[in-house]
Amino acid sequence: MKKLIVLSGLFLLSGISVASAQSEKAPKKKKTEEVTFVVSMNCHNCQSKIEKNIPWEKGVKDLKVDLEKKTVCIVYNPKQTTEETLKKAIEKLDFTCEKAE
Repeated sequence: MKKLIVLSGLFLLSGISVASAQSEKAPKKKKTEEVTFVVSMNCHNCQSKIEKNIPWEKGVKDLKVDLEKKTVCIVYNPKQTTEETLKKAIEKLDFTCEKAE
C-alpha cells in the first residue's frame, strides 16, 4: 500500500512539473497589427469608396472608417502587407493619407 501511495505521489508531482513547463513556454506572437490613418474624406461617398476597396488589399483583416474623425483603422497581417503599402492603397483612391499619432 505504501508503494502505491508513493507511486501516486510521484505521478502527481511529474504531472505538475509537465504542466508548469508547458505554461512557461513563450507566448505566441500576435498575428495581426493595427494602424490608423487620417484621411482626407469629406463625404459618405469617400467613406464608401474606402470601405469597398481597402478590404480587398492583401493581408487586411478588418477595417473601420470614421467619417466624422476622418480616420481609417486597419487591422492587417504584417506577414502579408505593410503600413506603407496600405497608405499607398488609400492614396491610390485619390485621398491624402497620414499615419495618426
